[in-house]
Amino acid sequence: MIVGTEGLHMIEGWSYIDSVYFMSLLATTQGPTEIPRTDTGKIFASIMAFVSVGAALSSAAFIFGPAFGKLMKEGIFFIEKEERRMLHRGRHEERTRDPDSSEEVWD
Repeated sequence: MIVGTEGLHMIEGWSYIDSVYFMSLLATTQGPTEIPRTDTGKIFASIMAFVSVGAALSSAAFIFGPAFGKLMKEGIFFIEKEERRMLHRGRHEERTRDPDSSEEVWD
């Protein structure tokens, strides 16, 4: 953000507030309201779009990654626990079934 803000300030002659605003809209993929006037500014903004979006995604992954990993782990443990419970219940029902019963077993 700092590099993009400074670059747009120097290339386009925008104020720092306008440059920060442009970069924040660019980084969050909302789309900037202003378009750079010079070709150099347009190329610089294009490069900064790729860099800033990647940085924003990396930051989000860094911040929310551990929580998401813990959530995934808890979900997998829950599924495994339910699977073991269902397998145990199935074995329990097989043992308690009366072999002399007239019920037919369909597989």
